[in-house]
Amino acid sequence: MSLERALELAERGRDRVEHTHPVVGAVVVSDGEVVGEGWYAGSGSPHAEVAALEAAGDRARGATLYVTLEPCAHRGSTPPCADAVVAAGVTRVVAGAGDPNPKVDGRGFERLREGGVDVEVADSWEARRQNEAWRIWISRGRPFVTYKVAITLDGRVTIPGSRWVSGEESRRRVHELRAEADAVAVGMGTVRADDPALTAREVEVERQPRRLALGSGPLPEGSELELRSGPLEDELRALARDGVRSLLLEGGPTLASSFLAADLVDKLLVFVAPRLSGAGAGPVAALPEPLELRHMTYEQIGEDVLLTAYVHEP
Repeated sequence: MSLERALELAERGRDRVEHTHPVVGAVVVSDGEVVGEGWYAGSGSPHAEVAALEAAGDRARGATLYVTLEPCAHRGSTPPCADAVVAAGVTRVVAGAGDPNPKVDGRGFERLREGGVDVEVADSWEARRQNEAWRIWISRGRPFVTYKVAITLDGRVTIPGSRWVSGEESRRRVHELRAEADAVAVGMGTVRADDPALTAREVEVERQPRRLALGSGPLPEGSELELRSGPLEDELRALARDGVRSLLLEGGPTLASSFLAADLVDKLLVFVAPRLSGAGAGPVAALPEPLELRHMTYEQIGEDVLLTAYVHEP
């Protein structure tokens, strides 16, 4: 249960941590008792492990540290956390996941073992999912891409005579997804057909995402979208360098196929509405070969069902 508690603590930093860092939580346990807790709260605050060790004090000696992410072993704005763990006398570390940052990537575990600490890597799906956007951004040099689509029970993305496929609750969820994303994108076909604003509306939002049109212009007169006309992978890498960690893809079947064929989609969100269309395109135009999806889950949203599945494990 201590690792689950560390995951809960990590979420306290969700809206406070700078985009270059993951959320991290830590718990120190001695003789079956929690003696210290900590989480990373953003620039200027101690890392989760250090905060938990400081809370534990002398009781950290001989204790077990549960932490959601591999402790760092390099000096950045703070000293290496792995050194702090060794110095505190912790004898065992249970880590939720390794750190894919090339500056860490196993070095933290190596430093702990060199210091005589027993290390267990849980490789927890929950721990990896907690920082899914950051993990792809830091390891692949591009944003974490989520393809969102609404379909009918017969697999169509449009319904004759209707503007919407999904229900009101699902559409609200989409605005929440936009508010959480660093950027939202559609293809030029969608731009020409609908001239979408792509803003997050009627939900709590600290800042609007970057709103992108992918493909060859020109944009319609008055459009506030940002046109990106280069190859998809080049554009994604440029966005990543600008600090865009997560991209919500709302384009049509053609754009989705382009992303999937280029292996640039990480997660799918499929809103399935209890309606039959009888005509129209499906969610993906064409693929060079079938794709196997992982970790599929579902939840009820109003009258719709939201299916979530992963192409890549973060």
